[in-house]
Parts: sequence; structure tokens; C-alpha cells
Amino acid sequence: TQLMSPNKRFEHTHIKLADINERNTSEDYLRILQNVPAKGAAAYMRVSNSVNSSKLSLTGKGICDNIQCKSEELVIREKGLYLIYCHLNFRFANCSHSPTDLKIELLVNDEVNRQTLSTWCASDSCQEKNFKTLFQLHLTYLDVEDRISLTLSHPKFLNEIHLPNDNVLGVLRYSDEM
Repeated sequence: TQLMSPNKRFEHTHIKLADINERNTSEDYLRILQNVPAKGAAAYMRVSNSVNSSKLSLTGKGICDNIQCKSEELVIREKGLYLIYCHLNFRFANCSHSPTDLKIELLVNDEVNRQTLSTWCASDSCQEKNFKTLFQLHLTYLDVEDRISLTLSHPKFLNEIHLPNDNVLGVLRYSDEM
């Protein structure tokens, strides 16, 4: 097995993270995802609230190619370097003037592998309904039988009313080199 330096390992990619602006817009993420060279394994699953759990459920709608899709997790079938992403929409039905911390935890084998924390604060001109979108990207090595899942600190705020098809968990096998 030939060892590669971290810089050489990613020479073949067209992703230029330096070109991404600080706002992290959906167009920036789309540009990243369009340039990921798929390596034969992918999953793109809609997620929804689980009953009495902070772990999100995977719905039957989606794509599973060389990844096993279970009710609350994706199971890896081939080891390699994977790009994991989630796009979640939140709805705050009642205007609260106290801050709310939204935390997304990406779990690998039930252990936190990546997390995002965003504090939502209502403005003085708070309306009856408020919305927020969070997107998370993570590049990591995964082994056969590794399990991927998501948890939310406040799953009740997941917007399943207005945007039920836009809450997703996705996984792309980026490389088979370890």
C-alpha cells in the first residue's frame, strides 16, 4: 500500500473551498456537490421526526445505491472516503423572544462525528411564522458496517409542513483510498 500525502490525495478534485463565500449559500453547496466524483455508493434520503426520539427517521422516499438504508440510519457497504451532508429546514410557529439553540449532530456508530450549532433569535418585528435552513457537510473515512444517523436538539422545529421533501441526509462515496 502506497502512502499518500494529504495534499496529493485530493489533487484530482475540482472542489475549491477557498472560492466558497462566508455566507454558505445553497448555490455554494450545490457547486460543491456537483463537483464530487461519485465512486459507486450514494444515498439521498428524506428525513423526518421520530416519535419520542431526537434521532431523525429516514423515509421510504429516496435513493440508496450500495448503501443500506434502515429506518434511522444509513449503513456503509464499502470502506472509503465519504462526503456526508444534510439539509434541514426549521419552522418556528410561535414567536419567542428568547433565543433557541438548534444543534445538529451527525453520528457515526452512535457517536458524534460532526455537529453544527445555530442560535435562532427572534427580532423585534417577529412574525407569526419564522423559518431557518441549516446545511452541514462532512468529509470522513468510513468502514464497512459503519452507521450514519442524525439527531436534533429540537426535532419539533423540523419543518415537515411547508418543506417535507427538502429535509435530507445524503452520502456520496468520494474515494476508495484510505
